[in-house]
Amino acid sequence: MDLPEGYTQRPLHLDDAAAVTTVMTAQELHDIGEIVIEEADIVGDWSRPSFDVESSTVGVFARDALVAYAELSGDDRVDAAVHPEHRSRGLGTALAGWLQATARQRGARVIGMPVPSGSPGDALLRALGYHQRWTSWVLALPEGKEVEAQPLPGGYQIRSAVEAELPAVHTVVEDAFLEWSVRERQSFEDFDARVRLRPGFQPWNLRVAADQAGEVVGVSHVLVDTNAGNSFINMLAVRRDRRGLGLARALLADSFAVARDHGAQGSELSTDSRTGALGLYEKVGMEVTSTWVNLAIEL
Repeated sequence: MDLPEGYTQRPLHLDDAAAVTTVMTAQELHDIGEIVIEEADIVGDWSRPSFDVESSTVGVFARDALVAYAELSGDDRVDAAVHPEHRSRGLGTALAGWLQATARQRGARVIGMPVPSGSPGDALLRALGYHQRWTSWVLALPEGKEVEAQPLPGGYQIRSAVEAELPAVHTVVEDAFLEWSVRERQSFEDFDARVRLRPGFQPWNLRVAADQAGEVVGVSHVLVDTNAGNSFINMLAVRRDRRGLGLARALLADSFAVARDHGAQGSELSTDSRTGALGLYEKVGMEVTSTWVNLAIEL
């Protein structure tokens, strides 16, 4: 990359995850006033068997401190961040060029990334020729509000998943997400790295709705950031042939309740315009706290 004087670059390693988290949280606090990333998210993503950290990332350093980074996360997804104190120096443009060049070398035809709507990243990418693909939202329950429990059909139950059910959990999630997401099917091993092998995982983090035969037909992956005191629903999926029974709302209420039992005070999740689920979450009383756009460019 063509970097300003005083900056250097190198590929990143797994032990750089904490430094990347620091840069990303500084950017999020500056742009949207809240933190939505955790170090465990980065470690889980970078621990996927399909992901080679060194060849898929680059870090920009001022002396020995990481101040910006970029990664090709997989399929057409990329991510990047620049510490607010080091903006307006061409680092974002340099990272965008690195991402495009590296993706072309791998045969990609398009890359895209989420950025807060109206943020400096939004303005920069649009100036570089990126176009908007979809909109996403982070939603939260107002303080003191709960999602009312949804009665389950006879014979159904919601509980923690057991390890033997993980392949079934993976199938339910991928089948549901691939109804609206245009990407390759995620391998079970990559899914496992992001869920069971994610730092801090506890069995109660993975909730399943099971039918009368004990078959997994719905899934919720609930995370608790004890430092922030918030819970976050990372995944929510119901098998197509069991929709309309109230399982999604029941899983949502259960997930927030079990998170409160483990110390969470706030409740959040995200959704995007491809899913059509925004109305469901607003109907149960959740409110949009930030809006993001996915911007992409043809290579």
